[in-house]
Amino acid sequence: MAHQGPERRRNAAETRQALLDAATTLFAERGFDGTTVRDIAGLAEANQALVFRYFGSKEALFEEVMAGVGREQLATTPAEHLLAAVLRDLLAPAAERDRSLEAFLRSGGSGGAVSAVREQLGEEYARVLRTLTSGPDAALRADLVLAWLLGIGLMRVVAPKEPLATADSTEVSTLVLGAVSTLLERVERAPAPAPTPVAAPAPAPAPGRQPQAT
Repeated sequence: MAHQGPERRRNAAETRQALLDAATTLFAERGFDGTTVRDIAGLAEANQALVFRYFGSKEALFEEVMAGVGREQLATTPAEHLLAAVLRDLLAPAAERDRSLEAFLRSGGSGGAVSAVREQLGEEYARVLRTLTSGPDAALRADLVLAWLLGIGLMRVVAPKEPLATADSTEVSTLVLGAVSTLLERVERAPAPAPTPVAAPAPAPAPGRQPQAT
């Protein structure tokens, strides 16, 4: 299989990550069906054959893109804070938004293995949300909340519609979390704060010079 464009000299781990990053970007911009293996390899400056070597298929690559954001969030976020965290990511400015989330939203019409991945991830979120209510219809309540989140994502990210498209994220989160608390009574109603930026380490003193005492 011919390679298009120059290939950068990288080790296997770097090449694999470059392919994963390229796939995340393109799935977010075009969705699964609108992205080809050739596109991914070209953006990553790698041989197309490496997509299959490292991931097995485009579908498996999509699954790994989804796992990068969804399953990590599920594993690290307390159940009562999950909805606020999802809203924070969903409502973030385009430059700060996790591209994996956009890939999820823009690949809604894809069938087969992609549909199965999306359904499985959705069920994993629903399973957590069901723990936030004592109602006998917990599964229905969780699905209603997920449907609302998907609708917000479509009108905020995929097909922007005013006023939601540019509404203040804190205001939207406050309204949504307050309303959702009637369905999931143990949900945290406060909007999730933005992640705190990690401070850059102080530069090391130049060789041969000692820092002066103050």
